Amino acid sequence: MHEPLDPSKKQDQRKSPTGRDFNLVGKPFRRVDGRAKVTGQTRFADDLSFPRMVHMKLVRSTVPHARIVDIDLSEAEKMPGVLGFLTGESMPNPFGILPVSQDEHALCVDKVRFVGDPVVAVAALTEEQAYEASLAVKVEYESLETIATVEEAVATPEPRIHDYGDEGNLHKKLSMQFGDTDAGFEEADEIFEDVMYFEGNTHLPMEQHATVALTEEVDRVTVYSSTQTPHYLHRSLTKVLELPASRIRVIACPNGGGFGGKSDPFNHEVCAAKMALKLGRPVKISLSREEVFYCHRGRHPVLMKIRTGVKKDGTLTSQHLQTALDGGAYGSYGVASTYYTGALQTVTYNLPKYRFDSIRAFTNKAPCGPKRGHGTPQPRFAFEVHLDKIAHSLGLDPAEMRMQQLVPADSVTSNWLKVGSMGLGKCIEAVVEGSGWKERHGKLPEGHGLGLACGSYLSGAGLPIYWNHMPQSGVQLQLDRSGGVALFCGETEIGQGSDSVVAAITAEVLGIDLKDIRLCVADTDLTPVDLGSYSSRVTLMAGNAALQAAERARDLVAKGAAKKLEVPANELVFAEGRVFHGENPEVGMTWQEAVIEAESRFGTLGTTGSYIPPRSPGRYRGAGVGPSPAYSYSAAVVETRVDPETGVYRVEHVWMAHDVGQCINPAMVMGQIEGSVYMGLGEAMMEEQVYRRLPKKRSNALVHKHPSMLEYKSPTFADMPGVTSYIIEDPDPNGPFGAKEVGQGPLLPMMPAVANSIFDAVGVRVDQVPIAPHMIRQAIEARDKGKEARFGPKKFPEVDFGTPLRVPTPEEGGDGKAINIEEAGVREGTGTMTERKDAVKGGE
Repeated sequence: MHEPLDPSKKQDQRKSPTGRDFNLVGKPFRRVDGRAKVTGQTRFADDLSFPRMVHMKLVRSTVPHARIVDIDLSEAEKMPGVLGFLTGESMPNPFGILPVSQDEHALCVDKVRFVGDPVVAVAALTEEQAYEASLAVKVEYESLETIATVEEAVATPEPRIHDYGDEGNLHKKLSMQFGDTDAGFEEADEIFEDVMYFEGNTHLPMEQHATVALTEEVDRVTVYSSTQTPHYLHRSLTKVLELPASRIRVIACPNGGGFGGKSDPFNHEVCAAKMALKLGRPVKISLSREEVFYCHRGRHPVLMKIRTGVKKDGTLTSQHLQTALDGGAYGSYGVASTYYTGALQTVTYNLPKYRFDSIRAFTNKAPCGPKRGHGTPQPRFAFEVHLDKIAHSLGLDPAEMRMQQLVPADSVTSNWLKVGSMGLGKCIEAVVEGSGWKERHGKLPEGHGLGLACGSYLSGAGLPIYWNHMPQSGVQLQLDRSGGVALFCGETEIGQGSDSVVAAITAEVLGIDLKDIRLCVADTDLTPVDLGSYSSRVTLMAGNAALQAAERARDLVAKGAAKKLEVPANELVFAEGRVFHGENPEVGMTWQEAVIEAESRFGTLGTTGSYIPPRSPGRYRGAGVGPSPAYSYSAAVVETRVDPETGVYRVEHVWMAHDVGQCINPAMVMGQIEGSVYMGLGEAMMEEQVYRRLPKKRSNALVHKHPSMLEYKSPTFADMPGVTSYIIEDPDPNGPFGAKEVGQGPLLPMMPAVANSIFDAVGVRVDQVPIAPHMIRQAIEARDKGKEARFGPKKFPEVDFGTPLRVPTPEEGGDGKAINIEEAGVREGTGTMTERKDAVKGGE
């Protein structure tokens, strides 16, 4: 068995494996799936069709919180084309993405928890017949009290939406302290405090969810789905269907956009598999756009209270952050989301003492989960606007203040996150120069302003969702005598270009053309396990696995070619489809000839590569959320024009710099940067997933206010400003060739940069997003009346967070363990009780 890649033994990442300039890496090249997508040849899940295929629809709850009294199928059974039904009784086992939140059922068993919760599945010969039959199903409910807000969840411990959680209707409650924060506040010359709000929003991918399931035999099922996490869907199917894992196959189709919205296992995927097993026929379900809004798993609404101690020169001495998340009706990734609203606050600016308190509440709304940046855009918005206020109050330049506080490279933060390469300073310098910040900030005419903000994100999470010691990514290569290379990898292409990245890394090492690589990805029967496309993990994790597999393949081929060429194997160079001597290029052969020589000597050629991230120094409960092999960094300057009379504003230009480590393909990197700018603009200006209560005489329904693309406002081409992108390269030794993520990080600075630019334009603050024109106008009116010139929340709910988990910082001589580690336990949901006890003894 091959050992996983050891990051500490990597080669010089700034050069190709041969020590020469890169052939592919760092140069624009056509995506391997580009032609198929632009010509319409890509087969998405909804494009699939099989003989004897039937269609399925879900009957969804029309009330937000109720017991199921009766389900009447009698009328629906009589309708033409109807073939079968499923109810919750047929799938009693719960499932969920996290081991600590197994709280969902494929179909509701005893009660519903939000409008849109699925209750019955109906299969028919056509999609129209299935839809008509779903309307004929009658469900009788006994209404329960509706929990609509975090405040209501705090104040209403009964009835409980779920019978688990930290207390009442609070799913998660935590308090963590790193260092003596009180002492840090005493050191400060001034203390600043703000309360801010980030409204929830959804992913809005172009492709809606779709799944096709078919049986090979009575107890084997294959599921094709638009999922970001085929491995975790496979786990959930195994649990709910009660079949051996070896009899379930999941194939993730190319996604027409995911952004986190397809990284949970979903009800419709499980129901399609169960219906296929029941009928012995292929079953297809394609969700309507309205149903996608009810699947949701989007950005949590988060209320935040941030308090920071600062010296007169801008040095941060201490911070206390409190967050309150509205989680919706189910757990999803919620425990991780809760930790993420505080974990990455420390990786941009030096924060020597830090306390973080948080709650996540269950409410009777569509469940929230991970959306691009998972849990970090909300606190980043609060922090960056808060810093802008501090800088203006102290008379400091916001850019210079940030530059003076940067976390140093190769350091450990107060909450025990290991920072490697750190290119944020270069990012700030790029956008400051490009925008003319020093000459223009604070000096433009009324209604015209510049705002700056920064951010950071993960390049893959440090721990798998189900904690174990196995690799998080794997790649298998098969070398053929035809000269082709088959690449098997579990990574999932969701539009971000991951297929192209793993193919390019492999081609770079082997010195062959991208066209000579055939990809087989995201198929649980054929590919090594990869945990999915989330946390910006594919480039670094799957890329490192591909690098290792390719290096092993290169070494095998080199041994075979060296015998034929009569030169040392370690002096051979792989480039331009040839294998040749580094000092005498005429002595060589084609790649195909070299493979034939190796196969003749060693037999069938195949190699594998694996990747396990380096261990985090944190050993306290919750330390598993936040660590990453490498952190990316971003800085943005936004230029905005505001009409003071109406509050209407327009973003005119964005300068965005992103530290990508080593750029694999600049064309794809630029696309990700500009895509983040677009999505961030939507979240800053207009996007919100909000709800309203219907009059009590109709029901107690808490319904989605905008469940369609006609009503849910998102930017159009007309709203998109000009964008100047800067690719900052600061290679990280943990990344393949030094590469880090770009899929999520550039989103984070957008929302605070817009807010800060509005302040520079008209001198008022809006401490929440989205920022609507009426909010700006109201703040201006308040200022003109001599009142507080801001718009936003006034107070944070009163919550007893209890005694915080105390962890000494590295500066205090700590070792990454909590003081009360025996009481605190270890990471949630990790292994058996015996393993947990052993982990505590070992300082885990």
